[in-house]
Amino acid sequence: MCASYGIDLVAETGPVPRVSRVRFGPMPELEAPGNRERIEAWAASEGGRARITGRIARNLNPLIRARRGARELAFGWWWLHVNGRPAEYSAFNSRDDRLLASWREPFQRRALLPATWYVEKGRVFGLPEGEAFGIAAITATVPQPDGGELVTYSMVTRDAVGAAAETHPRMPLILPREFHDEWLDESRAGDAGLVASAKRASERLAAVVRLVSRDGSKAAPPAQPVLF
Repeated sequence: MCASYGIDLVAETGPVPRVSRVRFGPMPELEAPGNRERIEAWAASEGGRARITGRIARNLNPLIRARRGARELAFGWWWLHVNGRPAEYSAFNSRDDRLLASWREPFQRRALLPATWYVEKGRVFGLPEGEAFGIAAITATVPQPDGGELVTYSMVTRDAVGAAAETHPRMPLILPREFHDEWLDESRAGDAGLVASAKRASERLAAVVRLVSRDGSKAAPPAQPVLF
């Protein structure tokens, strides 16, 4: 299942590609002082691509989570940790229909992964006109010796529909902006009702996901993409 996704870089005047034409819309924490620069620094260093984090590598990817009633930008290890260590089993994706059986505890701490595309079997998929979107994720945090914490996450997937289903039976659980508050709500229990609501909310976007490229290459991003 999906092992790569990312945010399109936008070439502008100057030596470093930027994402400054991406509008963050109703996610004000991404426009907070320093946050846009943090995302652009990540995009420039990683080519805009989120990669699964290896046991030695420490590449961390941007995500949005809620903490004490406010949303914040954080960077997380793309492989869920269990008991403070990377899970021994596959933990970069988590099926929506297994959230309560296999992922109940991390399902209580949810996040959104900003993206404009994802890759499945070497094919690039995205939304029409290159719109940006938020992918559902679950998280686990690991206390660090310095008193901080390491955020780790797993991308949530659902059954594929439409064009995505022609390549793989699963696809990322893409959530519309009107469902972001419920998904990130710290007081909302991760239960069967939330699974069902998230899947219903995702139907419209899942149905319009389209194939962008068959060979993994990407065309230039459209002007003025809207993140979330």
